[in-house]
Amino acid sequence: MIKPRNRAICLVATCLLALIGCNSKPGPSGDDAAGTTVAVQLNWYPESEHGGLYQALSDGTYAADDLQVELRPGGKATQVATELELGRCQFAIANADDVLIANQEGLDVVAVMAAMQDHPRCIMVREDSGVESFEDLRGKTLQRGDRAYVEFLRARGYLEGVKEVPYHGSITSLVADPNIVIQAYCCAEPLLAKQQGVAVKTLMVSELGFNPYSSVLVTSRKVIAEQPELVRRFVKATRAGWRSYLSGGEAGNAAILEANNHGMTAEALQFGAEAMRELAMPEGADLESVGAMTDERWQTLFDQLVELKLVDPEKVDIADCYSLEFLE
Repeated sequence: MIKPRNRAICLVATCLLALIGCNSKPGPSGDDAAGTTVAVQLNWYPESEHGGLYQALSDGTYAADDLQVELRPGGKATQVATELELGRCQFAIANADDVLIANQEGLDVVAVMAAMQDHPRCIMVREDSGVESFEDLRGKTLQRGDRAYVEFLRARGYLEGVKEVPYHGSITSLVADPNIVIQAYCCAEPLLAKQQGVAVKTLMVSELGFNPYSSVLVTSRKVIAEQPELVRRFVKATRAGWRSYLSGGEAGNAAILEANNHGMTAEALQFGAEAMRELAMPEGADLESVGAMTDERWQTLFDQLVELKLVDPEKVDIADCYSLEFLE
């Protein structure tokens, strides 16, 4: 039983709360918020493949659209799909094949733009290795990760007679032994080899027909449903950032250098940025097309992953995996 004195205190408190509620204005939220805070999870340490985001952050493109953006560096153990699923970020960066595989695993990941039209994945070999094409890999030792492209190479017979070992994130073995070949990105590892006095060649996986979009901006179906205008604003600003980066990129590279404490150099960033231009605008494409995606490209990738038994078409609806809605 509440005593009279306590009843009086409760009544006063209730009145005060009511007055506060009547006189307070709701704070900004959702798509109506000015200065909307946006968290983006990167899939690796900050490098040139994230250049457009760092450019938009550093040159004021995001701020001009009232977007307060936090770019979170990734690393070897980063799981961007999980970060999205747990709501720790609104956006992330991934490869297109990772998007489909994440949906296969029941995770809510949707691609909304793709900065790189051609994938930078390659097999890097020494020039004195005797390897001129994928058909010449027999007898070599390939250091590779557990990636979809490996299953593609294996299914096409390119890894017959090839010893496969885990990739440990370094070119040291290749530098020491011409019989070692490694997975690489054409925008990074070739420069590292050159700096160590080793001439190399790159065998581009994309030229075999396995060419997932790269540097893909992803979000979740939940964010799209609840904040579609935020997605539209962020895609537009990020595309603008990429166009600016591919036109010069000094501000973005300076920001990457500041954010990357894993031995990144200005020379490496310049090398990467030049490679990004070719990957983002192949065959004479212009800056306006940067970020574009097509139904045909996604369907081709989906069919390839189904063939490789990495995606079950009974479990994954490709229409849930990407959206062209926000590409103006």
